[in-house]
Amino acid sequence: MDPHSYIGQIRASVGPRLLLLPGARLVLQREDGAVLLQLRADFLKWGLPGGTPEEGESLEACLHREMQEELDIELEEMIPFGFSSDPSLETVVYPNGDSCQYFALMFVCRKFKRSPRVADEEGLELRWCGPEALPEPLMAVVEPTLRAFQAWERSQNFQLL
Repeated sequence: MDPHSYIGQIRASVGPRLLLLPGARLVLQREDGAVLLQLRADFLKWGLPGGTPEEGESLEACLHREMQEELDIELEEMIPFGFSSDPSLETVVYPNGDSCQYFALMFVCRKFKRSPRVADEEGLELRWCGPEALPEPLMAVVEPTLRAFQAWERSQNFQLL
């Protein structure tokens, strides 16, 4: 955790106590339908890219920044498809004992510049996957997010988790 980031500064005051945080999650999809998963360095589990905003930053700007930092890509279009606030999915206890409950706006992006690559210490590996061939182990939110995305694709109805 960067001690100069917004969350790092809060952690310095409150310690590992549960924080309620806004977030953005991205389903990055190729033309063939595969989605990008990232092997997270903190949990050694596969997750979807995303992040939390800094002070004065919108969720859209947060995703643009996070994808530049983590994947070295530039997003050209982001479409919101759902919102997730279920504490059973969105509460995370990090290996250092810090805990967060996220309230995540979920986006899909199909148009982006450059090929994604591991660009910082948060990720160890990237993998394009079809919904029938997801790697293990997965972060708890991955499968519900992908099911919500598939339901949105079929119905175009905004999804709630």
